[in-house]
Amino acid sequence: MKLAMVGFGQAGGKILDKFLEYDRRTGSDVVRAALAVNTAKADLMGLEYVPEENRVLIGQSRVKGHGVGADNELGSAVAEEDIDELVAAMDDVPAHEVDAFLIVAGLGGGSGSGGGPVLARHLKRIYTEPVYALGVLPSEDEGGIYTLNAARSFQTYVRECDHLLVFDNDAWRRSGESVQTGYDGINEEIVRRFGLLFGAGEVERGGEVAESVVDSSEIINTLAGGGVSTVGYASETIERRDAGLLSRLRGNGVDDDLDAATTTNRVTSLVRKAALGRLTLPCEIEGAERALLVLSGPARYLDRKGIERGRKWLEEQTGSMEVRGGDYPIRDADFVAAVVLLAGVTTIPRVKELQRVAIEAQENIEEIRARSDANLRDLVADEADELEPLF
Repeated sequence: MKLAMVGFGQAGGKILDKFLEYDRRTGSDVVRAALAVNTAKADLMGLEYVPEENRVLIGQSRVKGHGVGADNELGSAVAEEDIDELVAAMDDVPAHEVDAFLIVAGLGGGSGSGGGPVLARHLKRIYTEPVYALGVLPSEDEGGIYTLNAARSFQTYVRECDHLLVFDNDAWRRSGESVQTGYDGINEEIVRRFGLLFGAGEVERGGEVAESVVDSSEIINTLAGGGVSTVGYASETIERRDAGLLSRLRGNGVDDDLDAATTTNRVTSLVRKAALGRLTLPCEIEGAERALLVLSGPARYLDRKGIERGRKWLEEQTGSMEVRGGDYPIRDADFVAAVVLLAGVTTIPRVKELQRVAIEAQENIEEIRARSDANLRDLVADEADELEPLF
């Protein structure tokens, strides 16, 4: 799948940078066009793989390149004011060569949280290609204002985009990690999962061709109808021995000369681990409207019967009749991996909790502001009333 990817805000720009590094490292060529947008000049300067001419600083008349300070209402206003500049920056995107637009943003901050939905609305007005968003939820310990931002941005992205793919930081942060190490690891997890998902169907010259191809239309059809998606992932490492020959999968001690039943069972097990393990957005998979399964790795480990069984199992678990799937052979891969895209999920405890905390935070903010106004009036009242102001 060929994407025109926009990294909006600090988190979005870093993830876009990571996607470009992944493309270069794996040769997957998922990102056909890349654009980084921010209100903070320093964040744009810190990017490594996004070309300088593809970095757009907005809101200079308002915030002078210093960011919007986690104020997503200001981020939204700035994007609306500079939308002509943003749209002009997209003019060089070869729309006829891309299958979809993907806006990547952290939902807890200000620029990407507020400005991304504005860009999505205008892209949908101009282009016929679908406009998706990949939104990253903040951790619970990041504070009330970020939770409030995320809750408001979440529902706005759902309304303005054709589909919202979600990654929840709270489910992936490890205790004791530094902030930088934590986010670097999280960004790597994001790119690994979505890189394999969007890279499915690509065939290099002389490369292996899938028995059951997953192409961009399969992904687009799975994401059709709007809503929210989560992605599951599971992998097993292939050890190399005897001058690089594939010999066995780590941890089971089975020789490379595998019988069909063993290969089928392994593929089926990976599918279950992907769907029932740590999802990008933890949720109940029962009731998912649609699903897509991608098995990736060397062709000899990608068993058709295992994929069919995996699809059947996903149908039973989700209750959906729209479960697509196929294989994505990677000749020199040292792993076998299953990626499961669950679209149209609705039973999401994290989002419900996010909304509850956000409502409390909003009420607290309004109460504090009211109390502050009252205290200020008390401060300048009484004896101060006898003084005359300067003007």
